[in-house]
Amino acid sequence: MCQKNLSSLVSNFSFKHKGYFVTATGTDVGKTFITGLLVKKWRDSGIDAGYYKAALSGAELRDGKWIAGDADYVKRIAGLPDTQEQLVSYVYKEAVSPHLAAQKEGNPVELSKVQADFNAACSRHDFIFAEGSGGIICPIRYDDQKIFLEDIIKTLKLPLIIVTTAALGSINACVLTIEYARSRGLDIRGIIVNRYGCSGNFEMEDDNIRMMQDLTGLEILAKVKDGDTDLGVDTF
Repeated sequence: MCQKNLSSLVSNFSFKHKGYFVTATGTDVGKTFITGLLVKKWRDSGIDAGYYKAALSGAELRDGKWIAGDADYVKRIAGLPDTQEQLVSYVYKEAVSPHLAAQKEGNPVELSKVQADFNAACSRHDFIFAEGSGGIICPIRYDDQKIFLEDIIKTLKLPLIIVTTAALGSINACVLTIEYARSRGLDIRGIIVNRYGCSGNFEMEDDNIRMMQDLTGLEILAKVKDGDTDLGVDTF
């Protein structure tokens, strides 16, 4: 099924489950770190929150077993009881885009399995944080079917949280990510700034944050520094 037809099937989606889909302005912005803090905050607040990821590439070999590092990190930080198989639907060994990993390793993503596994996660927990792969335009499958991250988001019917930094260039990356998401009809709950203060230039970072907020009209939900063990805000 082509991307256009696939998107049209899920364009008029409505929210069904309680949760958020966490994506970022790019790779290595720290969305797994933030997702771990989100799940932990909700659980510490008495809400049975869980985690789900459709596809992970770049698995880690530990004691002869391939480990989905992102899911394993969130599981440890938040104290989740779920198994790796319950947390991630597709695990690829090579650290490349999921579509390329699947072309090389086989086992391409099927939206029907993603939906079924996500529904199972929702049956185990009251609130789910779903983590994306890469950035908002990440190709998930690209063969006879073309699946992008937006198709995963629409399948799961969750509003977005955008993770960014406030470093030089963050205004452009954040606004472009949000405008792309909006052009695809995705709902966005707000922005979380990760690695706040890492540049050492707080004047620049605070101005970048103000500009991102003004240009998008979205709420800055939290500002998180490297090494923080708590999100620093109440659940939202």
